[in-house]
Amino acid sequence: MTQDALKLAAARAALEYVAEGAVVGVGTGSTANFFIDELARMRGRIKGAVASSVKSAERLAAHGIAVFDLNDVDAIPLYVDGADEVDASLAMIKGGGGALTREKIVAAVATTFVCIADQSKLVPVLGKFPLPVEVIPMARAQVARALVALGGQPHLRAGFVTDNGNQILDVGGLAIADPVALESSINQITGVVTVGLFARRRADVLLLGTADGVKTLRARG
Repeated sequence: MTQDALKLAAARAALEYVAEGAVVGVGTGSTANFFIDELARMRGRIKGAVASSVKSAERLAAHGIAVFDLNDVDAIPLYVDGADEVDASLAMIKGGGGALTREKIVAAVATTFVCIADQSKLVPVLGKFPLPVEVIPMARAQVARALVALGGQPHLRAGFVTDNGNQILDVGGLAIADPVALESSINQITGVVTVGLFARRRADVLLLGTADGVKTLRARG
């Protein structure tokens, strides 16, 4: 099976978690796009969605799905999104598409976070995929120095501006043995908006598309 076929299988499996009449939180990226397209098949059974990026909002609206501002929603029972990497604890690296801050906000509000991914995204240790860090532009250089002090190799994502008007440093050279601790350390650097480590608020469920079907992993503890 192709990687896209595995992503599609995971996206379809996530529909089982969608509650009738609910507002669904929707992520950003290629795997989330598969979910948006599948969600369109049941648009008449949900109230609408909250999107984590402008691109996802546009895709939802194109399917005739009502898009709500998060400030106008009391509760989000479900958030569905992909991951650039995910480990066995269901901690993730996210932000390859640049929407990490809004993704983290929606995930924080959601009761249940379902991650959908193909089998290549499950790794023993996070960090091979460069870790995105959204930064206030004037703080970029000093944040980069602080990331070097933590053992990283930051590189500016050239020609890219987030939906929030900020820049992203992609940090290589990390083997993240303690994702919660590193998430806290990076978030404490002045000038950082947020880091693409989703460990303090990890996924509750991972739907992993594999050649043998979609496997379900659940967070422990």
